[in-house]
Amino acid sequence: MRLADKIALITGASSGMGRAAALTFAREGATVVVTDVEDADGTAVAEEIRAHGGQAEYRRLDVTDEASWTAAVTHVLDHHGRLDVLVNNAGISGTFDPDLTSTAFYDRLLQVNARGVFLGIKHGAAAMSGRGGGSIVNLTSIAASIGQIGVHLGYAASKGAIKAMTTTASVHYAGEGIRVNAVAPGLLPPMRTSRGSTDPVWRAKQVEGVPMGRTGEVQEVADVILFLASAESSYVTGVEIQVDGGYTAQ
Repeated sequence: MRLADKIALITGASSGMGRAAALTFAREGATVVVTDVEDADGTAVAEEIRAHGGQAEYRRLDVTDEASWTAAVTHVLDHHGRLDVLVNNAGISGTFDPDLTSTAFYDRLLQVNARGVFLGIKHGAAAMSGRGGGSIVNLTSIAASIGQIGVHLGYAASKGAIKAMTTTASVHYAGEGIRVNAVAPGLLPPMRTSRGSTDPVWRAKQVEGVPMGRTGEVQEVADVILFLASAESSYVTGVEIQVDGGYTAQ
């Protein structure tokens, strides 16, 4: 019960890594506020948690909209009294887009991935300040650190921005007891917003580049998110942990 009595808000929690983190947090004792724009799937995750004896609710949250953030965080404070953990997981994939220099897609990637995390840090930290601090965990990507074939330039830019915001925010908020860290997944099962990453030839080529020789699992990412959310990482802030099977170690 590493998150016993903690209040956690997770964005993009209706599927993938967000769903895995929500289920893991609930098993570890947290009350989980599941947020997304996919209402049916998000509601189903909250219901699944409650069916297994956990505490959860679903709230719609468009991470690109500041008013939506204000409403979500206000709800958490009004109903739970505090926010202990924020996981900025919501994002869209830029994997294998047909036009890696599409300006429209670049703008969308920065809007959702980078602006979404910026607003999360802004409103999450404000909720934690003066209430005992907390932990903010941002999801970056190995694309923030290395070049990859078939990845939209905007995706790399957005994840690089999150990495930079993580280090800056960690220093800015350290004195208030707020830790800010990041998790950088490597090759995982395709995101719902992926376009061509399910192509078997492309997938096989990517797996060949992973020293451990396999695709990662979302639960493996969720376990690292849990570590950064818990008191086990109480002296850890400003770091990015790669969960990539050794890909960036080469």
